[in-house]
Amino acid sequence: MTLQTIDVHEELAGAKVGVFHWRLGAMMGLLTLFDGYDTFNPAYVIHYVAGPWGLKAGQAGLLISSGLVGFLLGAAIHGVAADRFGRRGALLAGLWVTSVFTLLTAWLANSFLTFCALRLLTGLGLGVLLPLATTYINELAPRRVANTFALWGVALGWAAGGTLAGVVGVFATPSWGWQSLYWIGSLSFLLLPFMHLTLPESPKFLVMEGRVAEIRRMLAKLRPERAHIYASAAIVADNNKASGNLILELLQPRYRRTTIAIWATAFLSLFCIFGLSGWIPTVMIARGETFAASFGFGALMQVMSFVGAIALGHLVDRFGHNRGLLGLWWALGGCAVLTLVFLNDHLVNVTCVAAAGFFIIGAQFVLNNFTAAAYETNVRATAVGMELGVGRVGAILGPFVAGALQQNYQSALPMFLAIGLAALAAGGIILLANRRGAEASTGRLAEPKAA
Repeated sequence: MTLQTIDVHEELAGAKVGVFHWRLGAMMGLLTLFDGYDTFNPAYVIHYVAGPWGLKAGQAGLLISSGLVGFLLGAAIHGVAADRFGRRGALLAGLWVTSVFTLLTAWLANSFLTFCALRLLTGLGLGVLLPLATTYINELAPRRVANTFALWGVALGWAAGGTLAGVVGVFATPSWGWQSLYWIGSLSFLLLPFMHLTLPESPKFLVMEGRVAEIRRMLAKLRPERAHIYASAAIVADNNKASGNLILELLQPRYRRTTIAIWATAFLSLFCIFGLSGWIPTVMIARGETFAASFGFGALMQVMSFVGAIALGHLVDRFGHNRGLLGLWWALGGCAVLTLVFLNDHLVNVTCVAAAGFFIIGAQFVLNNFTAAAYETNVRATAVGMELGVGRVGAILGPFVAGALQQNYQSALPMFLAIGLAALAAGGIILLANRRGAEASTGRLAEPKAA
């Protein structure tokens, strides 16, 4: 009898998208829905609290950024924990933190300081959901539709959440106040029992840990037509387990160029996204749009971000050229924002804001997948967490800088100029990355076969 070895990573990559894939994708989509919703709803709070709380434009920017500070810490820390202890526990912990402090924001936030403090604590949980959901779904995605499948899970949920924040901002806040945004957001509690009962561990983490029985069950669900092979095969554990300082590992020669390019690009991209998203309702009111239309611009950006991400993901899956297509997307988004510096018309506003969502936010979703694919399993969650953690520094500065520019120049035009140029720079810097791809490595099944 001879032994045929089967690579677990190849088994996952070669699978057809089935019911189990879609169920796990739906779970990640629900997680990121609450992430997207909670991330963008402070933009709809400013209109109601700026006057009563006596906020200047710079302080209003800090109000938006406060949750992003917590997000930065959560994103940076969670990846190390997820690479050492597992994806499942880290995701559940992030959802608990997000749910608890979203509810407390609706209940207790009654001043600038209490709101910002509770948003910071909420951000610790939000910092887990998006990057770890991205890592998780990329570790399950079949190779031939890797970007498209991941985007239908993560990007759809996040964009739907951002869109929902806009809808609630338009229709609920006039009657029930800004707190209604957070009472609705606390419905994430309903997701917790379902996640505790049904969310499995990532199969690639199981391989790295050598958890044989769980690997067999997971593979049998993902590829039921090969269940008989997995039931009797011997499994060789991955000996490339995380060790040492995982963040420093990202700066070792094999990854350094890619890491620095990704971090710089994420910084600029999220500076653009949060600078624009955080202020777009307020700025559009100042540009002569109605209240409902101005709040609707935020929802429009989120809807178009998903369309842009799916379009870009499909092109990447079909043709490759990841860096070139990402660079093109940010360049076109930057041009759309720069157009707002020179023109102010309802049709121009709608078109350019839609294009900014389509290209800039759409490219950010694919950058998350690009990052997950550029590193091996033992540092992947850390890599995605650090990408979004460093990016969140840009996200924190975006609303603050946008507010300061408006305060100093009494105009939104310098804000559009800064965001447009930052998007162009992001498109150039990503071209410096050296995409290696995650190497399929040592998780193997030994399949008994008759001689």
